[in-house]
Formats: sequence, structure tokens, C-alpha cells
Amino acid sequence: MPSVIRRSRSAALLAVTGMTAALLVTAPTPASAGPNLILNPGFETPGGPGNDGMPDCWKKAGWGNNDVTYETVADARTGSAAMKVSLGRRVDGDRKALITETPLCSPTVSPDRQYDLSLWYKSTTADVSVTLFRHDTTTGTWGYWTDLRTLPLSADYTRAEVRTPAVPPNTDRISWGVSVYGVGSVTTDDYAMEEVTVPTPDPECTGTPAECLKGRWEVLPTRNPVRSVHSVVLHNGKVLVIAGSGNSESMFEAGTFTSAVYDPGPGTWKQIPTPVDMFCAGHVQLQDGKVLIMSGNKGFPTPDGRIGYQGLKDSYLFDPDTESYIRTNDLSEGHWYPSATILGNGDVITFGGLKQDSTGNVTAERWSAAQNRWLPTSQVNQTWSYWGLYPSMILMQDGRLFYSGSHVFGNGTPGTGASIYDYDRNTITDVPGLQNKDQRDQSASVLLPPAQDQRVLTIGGGNNESNPAANRLTDIIDLKEAAPAYRPGPPLPQGEVEQGGVRRAQRGSEGKMYISAVLLPDGKVFETGGALHDRADPVFEASFFDPVTNTYTPDLAKDPVPRGYHSSSFLLPDGRVMSVGDNPGNNTYNHNVSVYTPPYLLRGPRPRITSVPDDRWNYGDTQRITVNRPIAKAELIRPAAVTHSSDPNQRFVDLPLTVNGSTIDLNVTSNPNLAPPGWYMLFAVDANGIPSVAEWVHLGPRTGAARHASHAPSAHVHDFADQPANPVRKRLAKRDSVPVSPTVTGCERAYGAAGVCVPTAFPKTVRATTAARCEWLADRDFGRLKVNGGRDPHRLDRNRDGVACGKGDLRPH
Repeated sequence: MPSVIRRSRSAALLAVTGMTAALLVTAPTPASAGPNLILNPGFETPGGPGNDGMPDCWKKAGWGNNDVTYETVADARTGSAAMKVSLGRRVDGDRKALITETPLCSPTVSPDRQYDLSLWYKSTTADVSVTLFRHDTTTGTWGYWTDLRTLPLSADYTRAEVRTPAVPPNTDRISWGVSVYGVGSVTTDDYAMEEVTVPTPDPECTGTPAECLKGRWEVLPTRNPVRSVHSVVLHNGKVLVIAGSGNSESMFEAGTFTSAVYDPGPGTWKQIPTPVDMFCAGHVQLQDGKVLIMSGNKGFPTPDGRIGYQGLKDSYLFDPDTESYIRTNDLSEGHWYPSATILGNGDVITFGGLKQDSTGNVTAERWSAAQNRWLPTSQVNQTWSYWGLYPSMILMQDGRLFYSGSHVFGNGTPGTGASIYDYDRNTITDVPGLQNKDQRDQSASVLLPPAQDQRVLTIGGGNNESNPAANRLTDIIDLKEAAPAYRPGPPLPQGEVEQGGVRRAQRGSEGKMYISAVLLPDGKVFETGGALHDRADPVFEASFFDPVTNTYTPDLAKDPVPRGYHSSSFLLPDGRVMSVGDNPGNNTYNHNVSVYTPPYLLRGPRPRITSVPDDRWNYGDTQRITVNRPIAKAELIRPAAVTHSSDPNQRFVDLPLTVNGSTIDLNVTSNPNLAPPGWYMLFAVDANGIPSVAEWVHLGPRTGAARHASHAPSAHVHDFADQPANPVRKRLAKRDSVPVSPTVTGCERAYGAAGVCVPTAFPKTVRATTAARCEWLADRDFGRLKVNGGRDPHRLDRNRDGVACGKGDLRPH
């Protein structure tokens, strides 16, 4: 009979504290297995009264609008019974026979341990996956853990085996079953679950004791040849950095626009002819490996302060093979400082930024992967909302977008400052809990490892308009919850701040903005760089955030180079982190390049991926690799495309393992929203967290006849975030734009050239006098500043000679 049922919830889906991949050793020491932990593994024992016709220790589970039949059938692999679950009609959701979530039936597990799961199955649909749930001892509730493997279509009984990730903390029991989420059936029998004891290699230290704990930095002998603002790691391992005019008005006026490609092998740079001013454009990696670059700078603010920055309509592709730019069709409007998020089908959606006339852009634009062009606005859903500048829009597992609250310049969006945008329904729903939402300017947000866990971390930030000391705030949201809400995390660790050439320890609530947050192959987040105030006062501090424990490891080695405004840090394929750029308010630029070697590269020999027979992967695949030594986990990491602390496409996708000696089968998600199509770095990581050098693999859907012939699975989507706490926002009427102050960048245009940023609001510690303000500017090497148009809002030119902070301005009057 028809069934439209929600999955039962004894409480909101628990906030899973993160996952690590299965800890295993492939050779030479085999893992030892224990007894089968499944009661009634072959469905031979019938259930008693009240068990809804299901065998003992099994229950009906699932959700959605579909027609389902559960049958205990005689078509068994062994014994006299097997379980058949059939979907005859499906709109959404899944159904499964699930181990009953009771102390008697659900297997007991231990945190940090791993378990080999296996079963025999046959199926008439490719939309079948092994799904896990876990019991949280702190909340006393059950919640979704992860999907482990998509089971290929099989007419005859076939054995499937997969190893769980390491059991998360605060977990005492798990339940699992086979989800059916397509029309058809799956028949299963002979389940098994065995605890695996995995040997761990002895660690060693190949650096100094301090380096093995904190890592080390190296400033490269070769310098960045351009004033880069954007950094993109290409699928050939090289790095594209884009400057455009590099925030230089003189270069803009001369039509001198620059980019460069860095090759980490020989350590060389190659400058690239750049057609337009891509300064503060948007960028994203497409599924074919090209880089889509949208908008840029059409004009600098005028000296009279009446017009601010203006956005270009231009759009280009960068081809890594030819190392050249290719013109596309134009955007409908300019978008200076736009977002750029790739979707599960390879399309790109962009929001926000400034138009050609310096007003705020309320038009969403969509790049069609199928047509290789920007679509007309009439073919793109519109909410007419102004999302601000570089709004961080993170793709969720069901295709919706999560606006994390991280942005550039000024206050957050009205309401709670964070929201979920449903493109298909064209609705926006605010999400509660983000702390101090109007001081998250140039904070950093990342989808925490692994992407399957659907948690987002947002750290730090400030406000360039009011210019308070940047904060230490950490916020974490679990998008698996029925009604997701940010919750406070541990405060960001503190380091040293340099003010006027003098360093001191940070104190109180001082944190940083301009943070770089980088996903590492060991599953941690590396945060580095930043500054205490708007384009001033660099902070020297770095830490790891562990998504398993929700804690920071503070006091790592510090980048010796200031990394504030227009800096970026990103993961290289060899597992190191590269950092470039710094553009303080006096508009100097630091061309030094620094590279961080994490402690995991100082712990002994690295594992090596010895073969990847196929580097073209499809969703739902099982892909085989070989390794030269024991590994603990494997994952895909999407290469960086970062600017202004923002890379919403950065993600770490777990690859559950099936192990046979040195041969590892990697189980690839069937859901392209978890891993949008494109090139990824494949890392293999040992039990001590030491990663291999990455191999490049391309992930995408099967196409045409190959898709039909191979019975490719569709995405297994869950009903997360389906009961939001807030109502849908009222829809806005169509409008052309919103007014935006010409001083949105926080720079008072009355002083100096356009790239110079005398703050519109000095830090609160600076007295509102000419002498105090001029001393602050002098300490930060602003030099002589021409006064533009006779305006002197900060009273820096008291003798009115047209030069700010001259000797005559500082004499008593």
C-alpha cells in the first residue's frame, strides 16, 4: 500500500562529532577478526507479536513517498529464509530492513575500533547502498552515521564487504542495513559483522622534536612575480595565481593585468597574458579541469567618493593545458566579489557582488555545463536577494545551498546571518545560532571532513566598517539535524599580533580576520594567517582543528610572513600547504611565498599508491588501487580555488575501504552533491596520519549508452534539514539592484590613491585626534597621502595644504 512516512525520530538527528576513516593495515600483518556480532544474521528466527511481521532483531525503516513491501522469502542463499525489500513506486526516500535499535539486537562497538561488514545480496535496481546508524551515549539517541558502499546490480547472490570508519567518540552501539532508493528490489541474507584488530606501525620523528609536534615553515627562494589575489591548484599540480591589476590603480590605468603559473617541481614561475582586470573576480574549477573566472574590476572608486568599485560582465575560462584564457559569453550583469559554487550536475551558480554602476547585484547567474555558457537570467531562478560580497555558499547533500554567514566587508545579511537556499523551490530559510553575525567579515567557513558528515565550521572574522578587534569565535553546524542550528565551538587559539612593528601576545577576546582554512589529508583543518584589524596588525598564529573531537591543537609553527588581506593558503598534492600574498592598507604587497610542512610529513616514510588502473571514476563505483605499505584511509580532496578566505567548494570525501592485502577497493559515493564532478586529489593515509603524494583522478557521471548499459546508480539523498526552526522568508518583488555605500570596502577615498586604504573607522584604541590617527598611519608605513577633492573627514590635513599628516598638521592649533 502507498506509504508517505517520515523516518521515526526519538529526538533531532544527533550532532555526529565527525568521522575518521577506517584504521587498517593492508600488509604485511593481516588484521585479525572476531566472532559475528549480528544476531539472527540469516533471518531464520521469526519475530514475535508486535514485530510487524519482521524477523527477530530486524525492523522496517526508511522514509519518503514510496510504495514498499517487506517479505521474508524462501529464496535464501543458506538456510530457509532471506529478506526482500521492494519499491514499486518512488517519489523520494528510501526503505531498508534495519537491525533493531535495542541493546539486545544492535551490535556493541567501541570508539576508534573498526568493523568489517558483509552480506550476500541480489538486486533488480542499482539504487542500493549499505547505510549505518549510531547510538550516541551523550544524548541517548540514534542518528545517521554514513553510507558505506553502493551495491552493483546483481541477478545472482553476490557477497559484498566493506570496512567501517573508526567508530566516533561517544558511540556504544551501531545498526545497519541495505537501503533501497530506486524502483526494484534487493534480497539479502547471511549478514556478518566482525571487529577488526589492526596493527599500528611504530612512529618515528625525522625532524627536530619541535618540528615533529608543530611542523615547519620555509620561505621559498623564488618570489611571486605578481600581486596575486586569487589562487587555484590545477589538476596538473601547478598553481594559477591571478592578480589582474593587483589593487594597483596605476596598473589599471595602464591596462597592465597579470597572472602567473607556479610549477612546484622546478620551483619556477611563468607569467600569463591576462585580458582584463580580474582583480576580485569569482572563480571555480569546472568538471573538465578548466577554471571559470567571472567578473572582475571595471573601475576603481572615484576620488570624490561618489562611486565605488564597479563590476565587469566579462567571463573567461583558463585552460591548464594551454595556460591561456578563453573568452566565454558575458554575465548578464557585473559581479565584483561574487560567490561561485559548483553544483552536482557541474553547473555553477553565482550570487552577489557589485554591478557596473557600483550598486549591489541581486541577480543570480547560472553557468550551464551542458551548454558551456552563462544562461539568460530568464532561465535562472531569482529571489532578488542581495547576498553581499563573496558570500560563502556551500553545496549540501540534497543540492540545496548553505550560506554559512562568512562574507567580505561590513555586516552580515539581515535576519540570523546564515540560511539555506533551495534553488528548486526558490526559497530561503534562515538558520539560527551564528554568533555575532555582523562581525564575520572575512571569517572562514569549511565543510568539515568528511563531506558525508555534513557539518560546517565557521571561524573568526571582523567588520571593516566599524573596525573592532577581530574575534575568536568558532561556530559549528550539523546539517544532518532536522532543524540545523549553529552551536558555539571552542575559541580560536591566540598567537602574537604585530602593531606598529612591535609584536605582543594576543589577549582577551582578540582573534583574527583574513583567516585561511585548509583541509588536510589526515582529516584535520589547518588554519593560519590573519590580522586583528581591517588591513592592519597581522596575527602570527596557526592551529589544527580536529572534527572528531571538536578541539584545536594550538601553537603550531607560525608563518614568518604576514598573511592578511588578499592572502591565501592552499593544499599542494604533496601534502604541504603553500601561502601567498599580503596587501595591507598602505597598498604594499608581500611577494614572499612560504610553504608549511605539517608534522605528518616528519613521522617517517610515506605510503605510496603504486597503481591506479583507472583515473576516470564514476559515481557509485568501486575503484581498485594498490599500495606499497599499510594505509589507514583514503579520500578525495577537491583542489583549491580560493580568495578572500573563501573557497566554498573545498571538500574532503571519504572513500570507505574493502581490503585484500595490498589491494584496496575504494567505494565512491553515488551522490554528486557530496563530490561535484571534476578532478580530485586521491590520498592514501597510514595509521599514523601520514599521507601519500596525491594521485589525480577525475570523478563524474557515466554518460550516454555507458550510463544505461552499466545501470549507474542515482544519488542516495537523505531527509536532512527538513524541519527548519524558522519559516521560509517572504519573497521579494523583482528589483534591479540595491544601493551600496561607495565606502563598502572600509576605505576612506579622501586620502591617497585608490588602492590605499585609510580606514573609514580607526580601531577603537586610536584616539579621535589628528596626532593619534597620524601616528597610527605612520606606524603602518602609509607615507605621504594626498588629500582628494578637498575632503578631510578624519581631520588629517589641518593646515589644508593638500597632504595628510604633514608636519604642519601635527603642530598645536
